[in-house]
Amino acid sequence: MRETYHEELESIGDGLVEMANLVGSAIGLATTALLDADLQLAESVISADAKVDDLQRDLENRAITVLARQQPVATDLRVVVTSLRMSADLERCGDLARHVAKLARMRYPERAVPRDLRRTVLEMGQLAQRLMAQAAEVVITHDVDAALQLEKDDDRMDELHRTIFQHLLDEKWQHGVETAVDVTLVGRYYERFADHAVSVAQRVVYLVTGEHADELTTDTPA
Repeated sequence: MRETYHEELESIGDGLVEMANLVGSAIGLATTALLDADLQLAESVISADAKVDDLQRDLENRAITVLARQQPVATDLRVVVTSLRMSADLERCGDLARHVAKLARMRYPERAVPRDLRRTVLEMGQLAQRLMAQAAEVVITHDVDAALQLEKDDDRMDELHRTIFQHLLDEKWQHGVETAVDVTLVGRYYERFADHAVSVAQRVVYLVTGEHADELTTDTPA
C-alpha cells in the first residue's frame, strides 16, 4: 500500500518534469519560427500545446486522487499541493510559447521582429529555454541552492526586456506601430515565461524547506 502511494507521488514529479521539458522545447521552437518566419514550425508548436494541457489535467487528476485516498500530511502534502501549483505555472509557459508561435503565423510570410532586435529576441528565447531546463533539473534534484540561483539568472531576462523598450522609445525607431506592438508582446511573453520558470523553482524551495524562497534569502546573513 505504502509502496503504491510513493509511486503515485513519484509519478506526479515525473509528470512535472515531462511538462517542463515540453514547454522548454516549445519556447525554443517558437523562437526559431518567429525569427525565421517558419510557418510549419509555428503550426507544430501551436498544435503541440494540447499535449501540455492534457498532461496538466492528468497530473491534477492524479494529485486529487492522492489527496482523496491517502490524505497525505507534512512533506507529502506539500508535494501534492506544490505540484498542482507548478503544473499551473508550466501550463502557462506552454500558452506563452504558443503565443510566440501564433505571432509568427500571423505575420507570415513577413517576420514580426525587425533586424535590429533579432539578436535580443534570440537571446531571450535561448535564455527562456535554459531557465526552464534549470527548473526541470531542480524539480528532479530538489537542489535548493540551484533553485535560488534561478532567480538571479532571471535578471538577464529583465535586462533584455528593458533593451526592447529602449529600442521602442528611441527616436530612430522606424518600424511603425504594428511592429512596435508585436515586439512589445514578444518581450512580455518571454519575460513572463521566465517568471513562471522561476516560480517553479521557488515552489521546490518551499517543498523542501517549508519556507518560501524570499524568506530564505532574507534570513541569509550578508
